[in-house]
Amino acid sequence: MVEHGKGQKAQEVKLINRKLLELTGVTNVESFDSEEFLLDTQLGFLTVTGQNLHIKHLSLEQGLVSIEGLVHSLAYLDGAAAGKSKGLFGKLFK
Repeated sequence: MVEHGKGQKAQEVKLINRKLLELTGVTNVESFDSEEFLLDTQLGFLTVTGQNLHIKHLSLEQGLVSIEGLVHSLAYLDGAAAGKSKGLFGKLFK
């Protein structure tokens, strides 16, 4: 996790051949299954969708997560996607 300026945070997202995703700045893993991860990051909620997804490495103390599997998409859930995130949370917490 890299800090820029006063209080500004940076996040690194590294995707290798759509099969290995390495993230920094992760504060919590809210939910996950083989097709979708919901991660709480310092820059907002992030959804990762794909097939046969599983955690390869997890260190919340360092903010690091590695996910293996076939990655289809990464999406941040923020103000622009408020309606969509509400649906996602509704789906997760039925």
